[in-house]
Amino acid sequence: MTASLVTAASEVHVPVVAPTEADGVFSLLWLVIALPLASAAILLLGGRRTDSWGHWLGVAAPAASFVLSCVLLAALMGRDEGERQVGQHLYTWIDTGRFEVGMDLLYDPLSALFMLLITGVGGLIHLYSVGYMAHDARRRRFFGYLNLFVAAMLMLVMSANYLGLFLGWEGVGLASYLLISFWQHKPTAAAAGVKAFVMNRVGDLGMSLAIMLMFVSFGTTAFAGISEAAGNASEDRMTIIGLLLLLGACGKSAQVPLQAWLLDAMEGPTPVSALIHAATMVTAGVYLIVRSNFVFEYAPTAQTVVVIVGTVTLLWGAVIGCAKDDIKKALAGSTMSQIGYMHLAAGLGVVGYPFAIFHLLTHGFFKANMFLGAGSVMHAMNDDVDMRHYGALQKMVPVTFLTFAMGYLAIIGFPGFSGFWSKDKIIEAAWADNWVIGLCALLGAGITAFYMTRLMLLTFFTKKRWADDVHPHESPAVMTGPLVVLAALSVLGGVLLAGDWIVDWLTPVVGHAEHHELFVPPIVFSGIVVAVVAVGVAVAWLVFQVPDEIPREAPQDVSFATKAARADIYMDDINDTLVVQPTGALVKGLAVFDRTVVDGLVEGGSATTGGFANVFRRVQNGFVRSYALSVFGGALLVVLALLAVNFA
Repeated sequence: MTASLVTAASEVHVPVVAPTEADGVFSLLWLVIALPLASAAILLLGGRRTDSWGHWLGVAAPAASFVLSCVLLAALMGRDEGERQVGQHLYTWIDTGRFEVGMDLLYDPLSALFMLLITGVGGLIHLYSVGYMAHDARRRRFFGYLNLFVAAMLMLVMSANYLGLFLGWEGVGLASYLLISFWQHKPTAAAAGVKAFVMNRVGDLGMSLAIMLMFVSFGTTAFAGISEAAGNASEDRMTIIGLLLLLGACGKSAQVPLQAWLLDAMEGPTPVSALIHAATMVTAGVYLIVRSNFVFEYAPTAQTVVVIVGTVTLLWGAVIGCAKDDIKKALAGSTMSQIGYMHLAAGLGVVGYPFAIFHLLTHGFFKANMFLGAGSVMHAMNDDVDMRHYGALQKMVPVTFLTFAMGYLAIIGFPGFSGFWSKDKIIEAAWADNWVIGLCALLGAGITAFYMTRLMLLTFFTKKRWADDVHPHESPAVMTGPLVVLAALSVLGGVLLAGDWIVDWLTPVVGHAEHHELFVPPIVFSGIVVAVVAVGVAVAWLVFQVPDEIPREAPQDVSFATKAARADIYMDDINDTLVVQPTGALVKGLAVFDRTVVDGLVEGGSATTGGFANVFRRVQNGFVRSYALSVFGGALLVVLALLAVNFA
């Protein structure tokens, strides 16, 4: 199966990242990270004196980084293809003789796209949060955490070595924990933050082991050094490194088997879901695999595992999305599925890398749009998240409805919208490489159309099902404004593919491959995909729009498949059985061993010593006559011993 899913490393060009030193406008690279980091420090350390204006500082920081990122992009586009890798050395971070790591930044076509996504979409989410968190007493702290997250994410995608990437990786983990559990007065939110933090640490263990193994193997953690030396390592060594990197990617990107934290993370404020779980953090795993293309191209087995994980996850998340009544959790299942598509494409190697990033960008547009739209619906419905309590909202919240509809059409792959161009390319590449994987990707597109149409119908169409004390209303302009911009990007994002622009743009980073061949012309294949999508839409329409009434509560007499999907396909139960309970039993056993054996040895030794001390204390009574008697007795014993020896 490996040979059918990946291209051998010897058949593709593995580019070597060799950055030139930053000068001119590129010398300002560090400011892109420093601005949100400085803002976070001010907001988190400034205290209550910053409450009145801190949220606007929080908005201004990523906005300034976005403007600077646009200037840098224009300068990079002005360079020839071979000169589009720019490095900036800030200072020596670690120097222990043999092991030296610099705080170095890398600006190339890949990091440029991510910087625009993080600061652009992130900035819109910050602006939306001004209205969404308007009545929260800890709003200033919330914006501090948002800025900290953006700074960490920028560090992750701008570092020139794996150790710097890991610094941003862990910073993102910390900030996500703080944001997911921001409403910590809710036990569910506090538990969700802990769950996300712990499960991500499992993935981070693989990431850290991969970095250690790369240093042992190549003597460096820099992308350029590893890329240059990767061909000299054995395939087994590269496979181990690739699988360890994949483990880290599964944790951050909520891929099977480390996906269980994502749906619980919806307990955080909705802007957190839009920023972390749509546009940035969950895409970090895709970035890691694409950035590490020089590892995976020499590890075809690891590439195959990436494809399998992505395929399983895209179907897993899609099935979960079909059964969720919580609007945010339905979108979370969708996120898991769409990130699966990206991993599938990244696992295909050089033919799939550009399309993985293409779909990552368009997904950032339309999924952030829909998460923020869900927040606007919740705002209108007194924070109720149950879609069975909605219905007929299209006239009550017209701006939210129209912008959300643009995201809906994009994600299902309606012709002309951004998702049509990006997801269809992944399905094409998957089918051309292996028809089984391609069929799974095509099936996922049909299921996506079903559950997203279900969400649209239950929320904006069908009959009204909200309570009498609920009065739906449109959100303020500070919230709907970002929705309009993201909706426009959801429609127009496909322009990135015009003339294969994104493929050519990423060539210096991931190499170039010839167009894949299909069993039918591409336009016919697109027609097949659209037909499958249409079937998914039609089935959802028949199930949810045709009936006169939709019950306000989910029925309990449902099939096993529905119960499994509602329970996230029992992943929490699986984790509890395979990991939590055995680990708990091990810890209890170690505690018993510690109390009985370890403490027994220590306490038994001290008791024995104390017993001997009590005996000897009676001898040392302080009376001279007793000591004289002891000396006399001792001397007598010596004399008797000598006499016994002489007579023997």
